[in-house]
Amino acid sequence: MEMLKEISEWKLDAKFEDSGRYFFHDKDVSAIEAGKYSYVIGRKGVGKTAISQNIFSKNSHDVFCEKLTFKNFPFNSLYELNDEDYTQPNQYITLWKYLIYSSICRMFVRNEAVDNEVRLELEKIYGSVEPINNLRRIIKKWVANEWSVKFLGLGGKVKLSEDNGDQTWIEKVDVLEDVISRYIDEANYYIVFDELDEDYSSIIKTGGQSNYLSLITSLFKAVQDIKSIFPSESSGVKPVVFLRDDIYDLLTDSDKTKWNDFRLDLDWDKNTIKDLIAFRLTRAKYRASEPLSFKQAWALAFSPEKIEYGNRQKKQTDVYTYIAKSTQLRPRDFVRYLQVCAKEAVSERRTKIGPDIVKKVDKAFSNYLKEELIDEIHGVLPDIKEILMVISEIRKQNFTIEEFKEQYSRAVETGTVTTKNAELALKILFHFSVVGNEPRQRQLSFFRYQNKESRINFNERLVVHRGLFKALQIL
Repeated sequence: MEMLKEISEWKLDAKFEDSGRYFFHDKDVSAIEAGKYSYVIGRKGVGKTAISQNIFSKNSHDVFCEKLTFKNFPFNSLYELNDEDYTQPNQYITLWKYLIYSSICRMFVRNEAVDNEVRLELEKIYGSVEPINNLRRIIKKWVANEWSVKFLGLGGKVKLSEDNGDQTWIEKVDVLEDVISRYIDEANYYIVFDELDEDYSSIIKTGGQSNYLSLITSLFKAVQDIKSIFPSESSGVKPVVFLRDDIYDLLTDSDKTKWNDFRLDLDWDKNTIKDLIAFRLTRAKYRASEPLSFKQAWALAFSPEKIEYGNRQKKQTDVYTYIAKSTQLRPRDFVRYLQVCAKEAVSERRTKIGPDIVKKVDKAFSNYLKEELIDEIHGVLPDIKEILMVISEIRKQNFTIEEFKEQYSRAVETGTVTTKNAELALKILFHFSVVGNEPRQRQLSFFRYQNKESRINFNERLVVHRGLFKALQIL
């Protein structure tokens, strides 16, 4: 019962979870920490924030981290800070380099191994060493022309001047780069960029030619530039950008293929997700234990009976497979399903989760998945709620392209749906695995979450993701 109570209190948002207990540290995380990867790309719910939180929690005498989180950030204030010497989409490279260098100098203040006089001068600029809680205010202060910084004499110490306001923040970039080159030690300095999707909706309004895409492209190029100046093999400068894969796909640049050298796609398959579940279930039972095997860990929380499903409940499968088919193999999906199962089991005073409970909470999970997908998609498809209603009105698990277009046209005619291009809507639905393809004469379905290279085939039938059946009232 205590284990189930613990599972029922799992958090969907990694920021509110006990990272020391539940963070799953695998080889990819080790590679990020070593500086091998600087671009971590993945869908919502795959663990980007969990990794960024874990890196942020690693502060020690020789490990420092600044986390720049852009949740609820007014991006228009950044769009004004362009460098006119660059053309689109490179006009924000200087801004990002300035923010990264300023973050490193701010970490220098906390590092007792850095020259004390230098730390005192930098403290006058960057002030408190407390975590950044108001990023907008911090950036506004950093780009203000209220101070200048320079070296005194050949080989002299860095010196702050508060009466020289003619040194722009753009001119300060080279000086800060020199400061870092001269005083950097063997410590690791992580600069983490997270929750960068706040202004994603601007893409639809501008047809893709947005300041937002230029801003994100410039960030990737700034990181690429800084890694060439401070390579991770010989330097502790480690910028890490976390970004949604659908936003990354929209970025276009002649250097984009080169970014693959430092890019990690955060994906989960049937084996890796089982490793994660085994780890979490083990830690729910034993706070600091090494993970049990999946079979052992699963048995701690679930009874061994098969679950019946299908027409007249004639088919049977194991409980894990049943749950997995309702998810998109994302950690957050499993956390939610196991969480609601555990809550129900606790309320019924059970010691294990049985097949009846798994089926009982199926609708609650389906509603969660629907809302999660709406939240993920609405930035690129504002009327996603109404488009999901189109699928509900078809009332079938699988259907033809023509059936969808016919129902979609009715919704457009009545004004329910404002996105007039049905094929565009289908491409987006396929991209986020709301629907998949179902080939003729094969008992298979193909969803993008199973294979990222998949593209919708307009010559095949469509099938709705099983996890959405209940929420979309599909019989």
